[in-house]
Amino acid sequence: MSASGGPAPLLTLRALAHRFGGLDVLRGVDIDIFSDRITGLIGPNGAGKSTLFNIVSGFLPAQEGAIAYEGRDITRWSVSQRVRAGLIRTFQTPRLFSHMTVRENLMTAGWLATSSGFLQGLLGTRSSRADVARMEAAAAAACARFELDTVWQARAGDLTAGRQRLVELARASVASPRLLCLDEPSSGLNADEVSALRAALERLNADGVSILLVSHDMELMAVASTVHCLCFGEIIASGDFTAVKGDPRVREAYLGV
Repeated sequence: MSASGGPAPLLTLRALAHRFGGLDVLRGVDIDIFSDRITGLIGPNGAGKSTLFNIVSGFLPAQEGAIAYEGRDITRWSVSQRVRAGLIRTFQTPRLFSHMTVRENLMTAGWLATSSGFLQGLLGTRSSRADVARMEAAAAAACARFELDTVWQARAGDLTAGRQRLVELARASVASPRLLCLDEPSSGLNADEVSALRAALERLNADGVSILLVSHDMELMAVASTVHCLCFGEIIASGDFTAVKGDPRVREAYLGV
């Protein structure tokens, strides 16, 4: 529980600030992300979204401010520490093993949640065989969730850009995320694929996965229960999707009207 008596946030960002040279990219950013919700982050190009996303996932150190996850200070945690705690991210450009099948790509993420590890898997120990069986089941479930059953055995490098995006999302879901951070997940997807993506995100969220969604696609962003708008390094509006989309400051800064 929080000090106010409500539910405690899953992730809190407090007074985050970052500079590149003399340029203030982030200035005093405060955000609360709650469990079992989809939280959106929007903003014009150059607003600082990528910098904020990289700080949350550990790819960039926070110069000022603090990050708490499940009540623990993770400001100085490494990427691997955050991943093992269930804070998983994707990238704007899919990073798949192009020579491997969809099935094999999805199973690579499963090792993060196993007790045996990759070396024991190579040795074929009893515990690793049990882990492999669980990974197979998780990969199959992810394929069904993201409608990838027909390309289960296809090489990832042979898929369309849209399908590769869905494979990356499916792989991230196999890693047992507590908080899944998605960076422009609809990039390269056609309208039908965006619709399938939205449905998949809703199913993931219903299964208990919290999601931080960064996207320029306002149709996809409508899936978020709370949206924050970042502009020139500062949060200028927060609230439900409809309210933020209609905020005059957001319309001027982000929508250009």
